[in-house]
Amino acid sequence: MRVPRVVLAGTHSGAGKTTLTLGLLSALKKRGLIVQPFKVGPDYIDPGLHRVASGADSHNLDAWMGTNDVVQEVFYRHSELGHISIIEGVMGLFDGMRDGDCGSTAHIARLLQAPVILVVNARGMARSCGALVKGYRDFDPSVNVAGVIFNNVGGPRHVESIKKIVEEEVGVPVLGTVRRYPNINMPERHLGLLPAAEHGGLEGLLEELTTAVAEDVDLDRLLAVARDAPPVEEKRTVERPKESFRVRVAVGRDEAFNFYYQDSLDYLEELGAELVYFSPQYDSCVPSGVDGVYLGGGFPEMFLPRLTRNLGMRDSLRQTAASGIPIYAECGGLMYLAEKIVDFDGHVFDGVGLVPGSIQMQPKLEALGYVTAKSVTESILAQPGEELRGHEFHYSKMTGRPDLCTAYKLYGGRGHDGRTEGYARENLLASYVHLHLRSNPMAARRFLRACAGRRDED
Repeated sequence: MRVPRVVLAGTHSGAGKTTLTLGLLSALKKRGLIVQPFKVGPDYIDPGLHRVASGADSHNLDAWMGTNDVVQEVFYRHSELGHISIIEGVMGLFDGMRDGDCGSTAHIARLLQAPVILVVNARGMARSCGALVKGYRDFDPSVNVAGVIFNNVGGPRHVESIKKIVEEEVGVPVLGTVRRYPNINMPERHLGLLPAAEHGGLEGLLEELTTAVAEDVDLDRLLAVARDAPPVEEKRTVERPKESFRVRVAVGRDEAFNFYYQDSLDYLEELGAELVYFSPQYDSCVPSGVDGVYLGGGFPEMFLPRLTRNLGMRDSLRQTAASGIPIYAECGGLMYLAEKIVDFDGHVFDGVGLVPGSIQMQPKLEALGYVTAKSVTESILAQPGEELRGHEFHYSKMTGRPDLCTAYKLYGGRGHDGRTEGYARENLLASYVHLHLRSNPMAARRFLRACAGRRDED
C-alpha cells in the first residue's frame, strides 16, 4: 500500500517544528491536497492546532502508552484518507522515555518506515550546520533523514553557505530555508502553546505561515520525499471490540476543557457510546438522559470566575453524581470537581465539591512525564492491582484528599515510585493522569460497562 508520509522532527524542543508543521499543513491544503496530520507523543495542544490548519482531526501516535500495533492501526486507518500524512515529532528526534528510545520520534519513524525531515534552527550557525545534520543522520542509520529545513536563517549569503555545506559535503537535501519573521509568534502559557479553542488570531497567523512556507520551502521536493516512502503492508492486528455498549456519555468540552485524545473519543464511539458534548462554563446543566460523564483536562484555572459563577452546572454535576451516574475526570476535570481551587494569584474559588480537598496552582511545574498507574481500589476504570499507562502534566497540586479514597499508586514521572494519587469512590474517579483510552481498552470498556449498568438500573 502506498502511503505518502513524512515525519517533521526537531533537533530539540523549540527548533520550530510546530510552526513549520502548521505552515506545511495549511500550504498543502491550499494546493488542494487532503492532508492528514499526526502528532508523536502525549500532546493535546498541537493536534488542536493541526486540525485548524488542515481541516482534519489530528491523531496521537504514542508508542509508550500504546503498543506498536496500536500506533500502526491508528496511522494506517487515518492516513489512507489523505493524499499525504504529516507527522509532527516530539522534543528532539531521538528523545524518548527516560533517556531511552521508546516513544521517541525516531521510534515512530522506524515503525512506520517514514522519511524524516529534520528541522534545524540555523540562527548563529554556518558550517556547524553540516556537523549537526551529519550527526543526526548517522546516529541511527535505521532512521532515514531524507531532508532538512533550516529555520531562522539570515540573508542570502547565510542561505548559500549552509545549503552548500549540507547538500555537497553531507549529502542531505535542503528542502527549505525559512527566514526570520518577527511578526510570526505562537502565543504561549504555562502548559505550552495557546490552544486553538482560545486562539482568536489563529486564522491570521496561519495566513502568514502559509505565505512564508510557500516562499521558503520547496513543497514539490517535500512531496517527492513523501511519495518515495516505501510501500507498507496495511496492518489490522488490533482486535476489534466484541462488546457494544448502547450508552450516552456527556463530554465536557469548551475553552476550559479541551484536552482529549481524538482516539479516546473515537474508541468510545467504536464501543457503541453516543457522545454528547456540553460546556461546563456556559450550559446550565449536564445533558439529560446521559449514562455517564467524561471531564477531560484543559485550563480551568484560566476560567475560574465563570466556572464558579455557573451555579446551575455545579449543582447539576452534584445531582448527577448523587444519582449514581459514573463520572470520570482527568487533570483539569479533577481540579474543577474539587472543593476549592486557588489560582496563581492566591484567589480562592469554589469548585463543584465532589472531590474532597483543595487545588493550589504552583509557580513551577508540579508533574511531567509518563506514568504507570496501579489501581489501589475498585473503580469505574479498574480493579485493584490493574495497571494503566498514562501521562501527567500540571502546575497544580492537591491537598486534603482522604487516603482511604486513593485511586492509584504512580510509578515513573516526577516523584518517588509508589506515590498515591487520584480520588476513587463508588461512581466517581478523578485523577491528574491522562489516559489514552484506545491504549487502555480495558479501562474504556469498564467505564462504559459502568454506564450501561447504571442505565439498566433506571
